[in-house]
Formats: sequence, structure tokens, C-alpha cells
Amino acid sequence: MNGCCGESAHVTEAAPRVDTLRRLRELARWIAPGVALAIMPKCPACIAAYIALASGIGVSLATAAQIRIVLIAVCVAALAFATARRFAQFAGSGHAAPNRSN
Repeated sequence: MNGCCGESAHVTEAAPRVDTLRRLRELARWIAPGVALAIMPKCPACIAAYIALASGIGVSLATAAQIRIVLIAVCVAALAFATARRFAQFAGSGHAAPNRSN
């Protein structure tokens, strides 16, 4: 089919949905690590209890403390990656900071 048969209209209707899904996915990349850091328990005993409730596996407090450190590192790395990716997109789009040297 060619564009006169309505094919082009069908393609343009799908574009806004793809764009919306892409934006939601990008938003989730920012929100998920931030929420995880915000609700992360501060004491290893709470982490051990949450692991036991969720999986039925008991872990020691030392293991729970290590798990907490790893989870914090993963969340910070995910936020850093999302930030670096956003800056790379911004720099690649041709936007430049205004020159303020006079």
C-alpha cells in the first residue's frame, strides 16, 4: 500500500503512543532508584526482617548490612547513569550553555 490508502495515517497514530511510553520509561529510570533510596531502612535488623518476610530466608545482621550497602551503591549508580545519559542527550542535541564572558 502507499500513502494514499491510509497507511500513513496509521503510522502517525502510533507515534504519540511510542513517545509516551518512552517518556514513562525514562521517568521510571529516575523515580525507581530515588524511591528505593528514600524507603531504604537504616538498620540492618529491618533489612534482615524484610528479607525473611519476603523470602522466608533468614540472614545475619552482618549480611543484611552488606546487602544494604550494595543496594545503596546500585541505586546511586543508577541515578548517576540516568544523569549522565540526560547530560549526553542534552549535549548531543545542540543545546549549549549561554556564553557569559564579556
